Amino acid sequence: MFEQRRKGRIAFLAMACATVLAACGADQQQAPPPPEVKVYTIKLVEIPHVVELPGRVQAVRTAEVRARVDGIIERRLYQEGTDVRADAPLFRIDPREMQAAYDQASGALSRAQATARNAAQVVERYKPLVEKQAISKQEYDAAVAASAQAEADVVSAQAQVERANLDLDYTIVTAPLAGRAGRAQVTEGALVKASEATLLTTIEQLDPIYVNFTQSASELLKLRRDIQEGTVKSLPLDRVRVTLTLEDGSTYEKAGHLNFLDMAVDSSTGSISVRAEFENERRLLLPGQFVRARVEAGEIENGIVVPQRAVQVKPEGATVLVVGKDNVLESRAVKLGLLHGTLWAIESGLKAGDKVVTDGLQHVRTGAPVRIEGEAGIPPVPAAKKPN
Repeated sequence: MFEQRRKGRIAFLAMACATVLAACGADQQQAPPPPEVKVYTIKLVEIPHVVELPGRVQAVRTAEVRARVDGIIERRLYQEGTDVRADAPLFRIDPREMQAAYDQASGALSRAQATARNAAQVVERYKPLVEKQAISKQEYDAAVAASAQAEADVVSAQAQVERANLDLDYTIVTAPLAGRAGRAQVTEGALVKASEATLLTTIEQLDPIYVNFTQSASELLKLRRDIQEGTVKSLPLDRVRVTLTLEDGSTYEKAGHLNFLDMAVDSSTGSISVRAEFENERRLLLPGQFVRARVEAGEIENGIVVPQRAVQVKPEGATVLVVGKDNVLESRAVKLGLLHGTLWAIESGLKAGDKVVTDGLQHVRTGAPVRIEGEAGIPPVPAAKKPN
């Protein structure tokens, strides 16, 4: 009886162990499914070819107002830091010395004119006499020469009057162009000299206004090569749109356009000078100000973009996860271009047809299989705009 019970317990334990082992095998066979991800299949699109460059603001025209006569400044006739029109009076120099010189030149002119009239009358009186041989030919020739010299003295005296009148006009210093007049460099009572070209103030034309920046000669050469090969569609110089980022990070309200491209390379820097023109009605751009320019130099016909959320930027570089063979993930190093809205432009590392993971990145790892849930949509690439 006891032997039968022992055999029954052994049979029961054997059955229990078999059940447990079967359950463990079933768990091992039911592995978790691969995580689901959304992907964006790379397509070739047209994107703006944008170049970012540092720049500095420069006035369209700058005029240094300097003294053209010697004298004492009597009065400043403008308000510093305001807009002035062309030919507006800026300073008045004591005119008394120039007035005296003008009066003296006028008197000399009157004397010369009187002498010339008298010499002409002598010639008229000698003319019939020399015909009758009442006077010698030599006396008549001398009278003619004296008359010609008197006429020359009149011309010289007239020039002296004009010069004196010009100096008198220069006692009122006027603006050579319309623009913003700067701080006065002299005060009332200061002695100014024409020989030293004493600086009085500076006038700058601020609307429109220029922004100067430089482009690497090697990068410009690459751009020209891409244009020749048809990779980049170029635009006429005056239709190349330029936008500015100000020092506080804000975007300048008006877009400008290129208006100058130097054809010589600076030997010291290996760069080429480029200039853009902007409207500046509100005077937000001031000469000497540093800005960041985005130059839309054309269109890249076969460009590649990926959503910003698909790119992982690390100190060693940028990478994306690509679904490869058998739906196994692989990490791909990419070279980033510029950010267009929420899309990164990719310069290298991807090709058309690659499937880049955009959603579900937190549940996957490189080298593991995934299951593609669907295709992720992306916004349209911002197109290049025309200058304002």
